[in-house]
Parts: sequence; C-alpha cells; structure tokens
Amino acid sequence: MVAVLALTFRRDDFHTAPGALSRWYALAWVLFAAAAWTVRRLGARHAAVFVLVGSAAVAATGPLAPPRTSTDAYRYAWDGRVQAAGISPYDHAPEDPALASLRDRWLFPKGPACHRPDRAPVRTAPGAHPGANPAPDHTRGTPDHPHGTSGHPHGTPDHPRGTSGPAEPQCTRLNRPAVHTIYPPVAEGYFLLVHRSAPSGSTLLPLQTGGALLSVATTAVLLAAARRRPDPRLATARAALWAWCPAVPVEAVNNAHVDALGVLLTVAGLVAVPRRRALGGVLLGAAIAAKLLPAVALPGALSGVLAMNPKTPKTPENAGSPAPPTARIRRAAAAAVRPAAAIVLPAAAVVALGYLPYVLLSRSSVLGYLTGYVAEEGYETGATAADDKNRYALLRLLHPAPESWAPPVVAAVLLVVVARVLLRGDPGRPWRGALVVTGTAFLLMTPGYPWYALLVVALVALDGRWEWLGLPLAGVAQYVTARAVDDGAWVGTLGYAVAGAAVMAGCAVRALRAASAPPPPGPHAEAPGGGATPGSPPGSPAIRPRRRRVPR
Repeated sequence: MVAVLALTFRRDDFHTAPGALSRWYALAWVLFAAAAWTVRRLGARHAAVFVLVGSAAVAATGPLAPPRTSTDAYRYAWDGRVQAAGISPYDHAPEDPALASLRDRWLFPKGPACHRPDRAPVRTAPGAHPGANPAPDHTRGTPDHPHGTSGHPHGTPDHPRGTSGPAEPQCTRLNRPAVHTIYPPVAEGYFLLVHRSAPSGSTLLPLQTGGALLSVATTAVLLAAARRRPDPRLATARAALWAWCPAVPVEAVNNAHVDALGVLLTVAGLVAVPRRRALGGVLLGAAIAAKLLPAVALPGALSGVLAMNPKTPKTPENAGSPAPPTARIRRAAAAAVRPAAAIVLPAAAVVALGYLPYVLLSRSSVLGYLTGYVAEEGYETGATAADDKNRYALLRLLHPAPESWAPPVVAAVLLVVVARVLLRGDPGRPWRGALVVTGTAFLLMTPGYPWYALLVVALVALDGRWEWLGLPLAGVAQYVTARAVDDGAWVGTLGYAVAGAAVMAGCAVRALRAASAPPPPGPHAEAPGGGATPGSPPGSPAIRPRRRRVPR
C-alpha cells in the first residue's frame, strides 16, 4: 500500500486523468482493507508496533509531491505569512492591493505559469493601478521581506516602483483570492506557528510535515486509548483503520488539510470525556475552533446525559408508589445539567477565547467568508448551487429540487438523532454517539470534499464500526471520479447511496448478533457448573451465599 500511495502521489492525474487516479485510489483501499483485516490476528503489543510504524510509513508518502487534489494549503501558507507581517488574516482578501508587498512568484506567479487549471486570476481593486504598490500601514519585516515595506527602496520584485504595471498576466495559487479567509482562530494560530518554524524559502513542505505529525499523533492517541479498553487487542487493531487509511496520507499529509488538527483534538477530547469531562470539553472546543466541523461530534460527548433513572428515593410519603412521569423528567433534566455543563462550558470558553484576540485586532468580521461559503456550497435554503454541487444527493432521490425543503428536513432528522444519543447513548463510549451524529449528517448533506470525512475515519477507528468507511469513499467518488464522466453527478449520488446501504446493512447485522447473543449474567446467575446453587431446590434460581459478618 505504501508503494501504491507513493506512485499515486508522483502522478498528477487530477485534472488530466481523474479516472486513472480513481483506479489508483481503489487499489490503495483494497490493500488497506487487507492490511487492516490481517492485523487483527496479532496480539495487542505486536499490533501496536505495526500500527504505529505503519502509520509513519504511510504518512511519509504524502510529502513526496506537491498537493495533487486541493489548493487549500496555499491559503494556509498565505494566512501564516499575513499574520507574521502583523496583519489580521480577516481584514484583507489575498488580492487586496494593501497586501501586494507580501506577494512572491511562488504564491502569485506570472506569465505562462498562469495557464494552469489550478490558477486563479488576480483582479485589482477599482481605481487601483495594476502596478501600484500601496504598502500596508506597518514597517515590520517578514521572512520574504526582512527589511519591511518601508525599507525596500525599489518596491517589491513583483511590483517594481515606478512602473506602469506588469506586462504579464498575474495569477495566484490561492483559491477564492477575492474573499476573506474562512478558517477559525486555532487554525490560524497553527498556520502562524508553521510559518514561524519553517526554514526561509520553504514552500508547502512544512505544512505537509505538520500534517504527517498530526496524523501519527492521532494514531498514538488511539493506541493509548486502546490500552484501557476491555479488549485491548481488538481496540489496537481498530487503530489501523485510521493509521493506514489512504484518506489520511492523501488529505491530511499531501493536501495538508487542517482537518488533521481538528481530528486530533476531537479524538483526544472524546477519549478524555468519560474520565475528565472538563479536559474533554477544552479539547473539543479547541477542535471546533480549528475547523468548525467537529461541532457535530459534540453531542456524542453528551451521550446518555438525559437518560432517565426509573428509581425514586423512598420516603414515607411515596413508599410503594412510583414517581409521576413529570417528576422523573425533572430529576433527569436536573441530573443532566452538571455533566453537560462540565463539557459544554469549557468548550464554549475555548472557542470564545480563541476568537477574542482576532476580534480585538481585526477591523473586519472574524467570520470571514463563512456565510458566503455556506451559500456557495448549496447549503442555504433556496441556494441555486445545491444542484450544481450535488448537495442533498440522497434526499434528491426522494423528491427533486431539494433546495427549498431539504435544510429543515435535515435539521429535524439530526435533532431526532441527537435526542436519541442524549437519551440512550453510552457515556462510557462517547465516540459512538459522535460517529452516529456525524455520519448521519454526511449522508443527509452529501458533502463533495473527501477531506471532511477524515473525522469519520477517526471515529470509526475509535468505535470499530467499519461500515461507515463508505463515506470517505463516497466523497472521493463525488470529488475525483465524477470528473472522469460527463454529467458525473450520478457518480457521487451512487457513492453515497452505496455508503448508506452499507451503514444500514452493518446496523442490521449487529442487531441480529445482539439478539442472538446469550444474555449477560445477572444477579441470579447460575453456578459455574450450569445448575443452581448447591443445596437449593430443583428449578430454583441460583442464590449467592450470604457472607458472614466478622465483628471488628
């Protein structure tokens, strides 16, 4: 699988041959399935070694080439550069002339380099001269301009002072250069950290290296959590579902998506919640402040908080009579407030504190392009992009034109799923509720970007319900394979339909196994020989002998 991934990254087939790229992905997934199945035969200690070393080997294939299927990492590098210059990333779009002094030929090429499908033209602001260099209001230097803007006597290499404008067309590797950044504050802090720690003149290798370290760190957290599970051998083998999944080197390392940071924090938070709620809440808040998507996993951390306890304290007034339903509901709600607050309040505090410095330093909204992105991706009620992006693909099979009715239906279904998790979820396994809520949201909204499903892969590695791995495959089908055919929307729809069928089949198989399994031993379990307790009448239940009290 490592060899196949290395060959895949050395080929640049996304724009030229997406069908061939899909076949390479499919081969990697087949080898991954075989490897993940084989590691189950090993003991916990040997499996842990193989999973961790394999995670590092798989991640090492990502930096072998520049990002192949996404340009988001270039925006990360730009946001880090802007912050290093003392400017808020939420104040200016990349093509804003106020940031012209920070441009270089790597992120803003010219001439023949602009004739590529992954380049975006750079437009000048109305009234601004194409070759003008309105330097920003600061004198702090950057790695690319160590003397600052005021200390550069001849302007910048791309915008020499005194010229009427560049003779060649200028473009950028950044996507959406006309809009402000969309990334939350923890992600922006990560971009700045990578920029500060990267050697001078480096391009995307530091971000890819960071993605590799984050993916291996997630594997380490999964392995550490497996040691405390009832079956450490099986839990250790499940960690391979993240460590060796081809989606990880492709999206977390090669494309260097910041989702890897959100996944690491989410996994660590869900592992911490059963024992230390406040710490779990802090980690989940940091995950939300890194990518926003982990917010759908937050209900899983509250699994079972609304479970009703049928037992009522006995008092002389209510002895022998059950408590009324309203009293039971009130007691259940009161009992849920403390554990829920212990998780939600720290999470909300971390998100608020993360945004606070940017709110104080920014002149524009720190939400950036978030609202515009929601409409652009077709998730807004009545959005015309829903059809073009193939959003709500499975709901579209039930009724055409879901742009007007799908958002409230999705909200209602997710509300029911969340309520079930809060009422009947297992507080000792919060990742199971997080997987159910997150996976349901994916099936209802059918996102077109496969890197979003990294969160699903990590939750599968925690819970072991491998049938949910069809979601990242469906994302690849909609994002890559659909490019290989005319009118490829049906490819994504088919992928998500197969993924949904796999989930339902897996749930049915598990339900049948649970129904056929022998009941767990209760308080009147049989004696080890299978009969009743010695000395009891035939047919009577086993009675545990009473222990004799010894006076102190």
